[in-house]
Amino acid sequence: MASSWKLILFLSVTGCLSEYSGTLPGLPTSYATLLRIKKSSSSSLYGSKTRPRYSSPPLGTLSVSSPSWRGAAQHYYSPINLYHSSDAFKQDESVDYGPVFVQEPDDIIFPTDSDEKKLALNCEARGNPVPNYRWLRNGTEIDLESDYRYSLIDGAFIISNPSEAKDSGHYQCLAANTFGSILSREAVLQFAYLGNFSGRTRSAVSVREGQGVVLMCSPPPHSPEIVYSWVFNEFPSFVAEDSRRFISQETGNLYISKVQTSDVGSYICLVKNTVTNARVLSPPTPLTLRNDGVMGEYEPKIEVHFPFTVTAAKGTTVKMECFALGNPVPTITWMKVNGYIPGKARLRKSQAVLEIPNVQLDDAGIYECRAENSRGKNSFRGQLQVYTYPHWVAKLNDTQLDSGSPLRWECKATGKPRPTYRWLKNGVPLLLQSRVEMVNGVLMIHNVNQSDAGMYQCLAENKYGAIYGSAELKILASAPTFTLNQLKKTIIITKGQEVIIECKPQGSPKPTITWKKGDKAVRENKRIAILPDGSLRILNASKSDEGKYVCQGENVFGSAEIIASVSVKEPTRIELTPKRTELTVGESIVLNCKAIHDASLDVTFYWTLKGQPIDFEKEGGHFESIRAQASSADLMIRNILLMHAGRYGCRVQTTADSVSDEAELLVRGPPGPPGIVIVEEITESTATLSWSPATDNHSPISSYNLQARSPFSLGWQTVKTVPEIITGDMESAMAVDLNPWVEYEFRVVATNPIGTGDPSTPSRKIRTNEAVPKTTPTNVSGRSGRRHELVIAWEPVSEEFQNGEGFGYIVAFRPNGTRGWKEKMVTSSEASKFIYRDESVPPLTPFEVKVGVYNNKGDGPFSQIVVICSAEGEPTAAPTDVKATSVSVSEILVAWKHIKESLGRPQGFEVFYKQEGHSNSQIIETQKPQAVVPLPDAGVYIIEVRAYSEGGDGTASSQIRVSSYSGGKITSAQSTLHTLSMSSSSVTLLLALMIPSTSW
Repeated sequence: MASSWKLILFLSVTGCLSEYSGTLPGLPTSYATLLRIKKSSSSSLYGSKTRPRYSSPPLGTLSVSSPSWRGAAQHYYSPINLYHSSDAFKQDESVDYGPVFVQEPDDIIFPTDSDEKKLALNCEARGNPVPNYRWLRNGTEIDLESDYRYSLIDGAFIISNPSEAKDSGHYQCLAANTFGSILSREAVLQFAYLGNFSGRTRSAVSVREGQGVVLMCSPPPHSPEIVYSWVFNEFPSFVAEDSRRFISQETGNLYISKVQTSDVGSYICLVKNTVTNARVLSPPTPLTLRNDGVMGEYEPKIEVHFPFTVTAAKGTTVKMECFALGNPVPTITWMKVNGYIPGKARLRKSQAVLEIPNVQLDDAGIYECRAENSRGKNSFRGQLQVYTYPHWVAKLNDTQLDSGSPLRWECKATGKPRPTYRWLKNGVPLLLQSRVEMVNGVLMIHNVNQSDAGMYQCLAENKYGAIYGSAELKILASAPTFTLNQLKKTIIITKGQEVIIECKPQGSPKPTITWKKGDKAVRENKRIAILPDGSLRILNASKSDEGKYVCQGENVFGSAEIIASVSVKEPTRIELTPKRTELTVGESIVLNCKAIHDASLDVTFYWTLKGQPIDFEKEGGHFESIRAQASSADLMIRNILLMHAGRYGCRVQTTADSVSDEAELLVRGPPGPPGIVIVEEITESTATLSWSPATDNHSPISSYNLQARSPFSLGWQTVKTVPEIITGDMESAMAVDLNPWVEYEFRVVATNPIGTGDPSTPSRKIRTNEAVPKTTPTNVSGRSGRRHELVIAWEPVSEEFQNGEGFGYIVAFRPNGTRGWKEKMVTSSEASKFIYRDESVPPLTPFEVKVGVYNNKGDGPFSQIVVICSAEGEPTAAPTDVKATSVSVSEILVAWKHIKESLGRPQGFEVFYKQEGHSNSQIIETQKPQAVVPLPDAGVYIIEVRAYSEGGDGTASSQIRVSSYSGGKITSAQSTLHTLSMSSSSVTLLLALMIPSTSW
């Protein structure tokens, strides 16, 4: 069996055939480079000068099953972040302050067999002056000189060749500058490793068929947790878990509730380190069957179950195990005592594992697993407790106090269990003293002094974690001083006024204030009082209050004083005229403002309209300020507008006081626009409208005018109304004589004795109702056409007068002298003619014609009757005796005869000619029986002639062929003549031949 185990182990290491083989030790895949999880919130907390000084543990996934697992998430070492440094926070260099953490160290798990030889615990703080750093391990400061393996880069603590024996533990970073020190959260450095199983041969386990069995794994030393699986007989044949077989991730053991013959064989426990992914195999454990019979049925026995108390962090995943041996195989069920199992819970591994993701406080309670078969049942109960890490509710803030003042700081956090509090000063525990009290997160220091200045931290912690809050305490101690603007003052007031002389020295402790007038102390009375802030108040001032006042501030570190001179003058009075005036738009006015004041005071005038200062540069020249005398000012308002109405203010300002007065201007003008126009009712020719009254602008409205606009009108047009005159007190009227089926907009304009105002906003577009058309076509007449056609034309009716949809024309006609009308419908509203064809109608037959209109509402009227004639037709006889005569070297004269008895009076003739072999022909029109035809190129030309009239083109003549070449003269189209010129110059020879007429 030992040799068999060695063979299996060799195959598992070298074959690597399963999903587990990719990360076994010795293979190229590195398992030492692991993910380091950084807290994303570590730097965002410190973006402003308010400098919150708080840190909280990160929330990761919690392994509830391992009691040694820390509450905070594990952060694995990554060589990439060995020299990590975040961007420094830029602060105003002129402001000094104590250290504030930007980054605190994270927990690290370092693989002992890692190829990397260094690890870094990062720490970064900001402050002015720049902080320096020290490190503590297990509460004791690390002497960097004591071990060559230690180094410090900025705030990061670097350990070379880490050793579990020397370096594992709890680390904290201490950042300090001249204002004090702060201590970081604890970071745990662990080392990940997985030892080997003992090589001792394991004894065989022999059971009866039907009996339950537990195979022990007995894992080797390891850190942190490991994952268990079992191999059956040979790698990679893994034991499949079902209702009969279960592998506990708590104990690592394999449980078989009812052994079958197929279970006989060799079993090997395989464990995997969750950090390094290293795997090792146990020696095999043989399982055999006894020969003394089959095990009878027996009730379930719960062999593995979750603890009596299960603790889990809020938001993590909880897994609770429960498995029983028994024959028949037991069924596992779960319940929550006095409640319901959360809906998000899932049952795994044939219900042997209850998994609750994202556990919350209300998931806590007593859970029960029950194993049951036909022989009986068994159950186990345990309690799930859900805890939360501490979380800040009330935070500390940096504080500055005067020496001798009391300090009260409170930090408050929530958590389950409820957190307790500790206080640190400059990184060490704060001790109780006669002046120092610490009760439930409240720190009180009575009568603070300079020795109390420094960096303070509040720790809120429960057994699952701790959070740190930091704040700086500065103690102020200085002699009184005054700002430059307080040192020497001259205060000018008028009789009866109240005056306050400020005295606010800066100093710590707060200075004591005393006042003197001249050499005598100021005595308080009903008029004179020293206010809580040290200022001196004098009510109802008089001449007797004039003089020099001295304020002195004093504390234990020294004293300082300021001097103020008070001068009391006669009060200023103002006269503004006229007080109330009514004007009409376009008029002008002058407002006069006169000041009666103390002669020793200079005065300044300010003008306002409706409480706002008048901008003389931007008012379009309407306003002008005129200063004719030192004690008076005029406001000229030219060409006044409606917008200039209102209350005008004149303010007179002196160094002692300020007085003002107002005058009211009422401006009359044309009315404003009426309110929204509403169409109350619409018919085919009327619209009832209503509107809200226009502003009369201080002149009563005399009348309203209704206007309408349609797609057919030239802008806005005044419409007739009922009543015909709309008086100013009316708010509705009816527009009449509108066209049916036309889209209108309406608006209203108001008029008063001064003029007509702006129009209202147009109403919504609305269409009048349909009606029978009333407008008939105009200019009914005849048009030329072909033989046997009667062409009737007219001017189409505009869309404005069609009065509805489905508009068309009714064309009625009859031969002159007959009684019955023949009617035809033309459905197109845009049609302008109708052609009636009848083979029996002779040319130029007179007809009586009229054209009517209709739409969907009915038939409208007809036009007046007119008499027109049918078409005369095209000429029937073709021109004859066509001849061509030479005119020049490039022109010929074509002449012909026409039979006058032909039907259809010709309006003219068309001469068609083209060069033989070409498809394009040329046409010459003429009213005479002859035409000059150009022959630009040499060759043969084909010519024919036809007459035309209003009825169309007549019959074509016979074609003639004309040839152009050297020599010859044509005299007749019916014969060929050759006339040759014997001169030296070239002569054009024309040859004309008569050929039968053919269609082109």
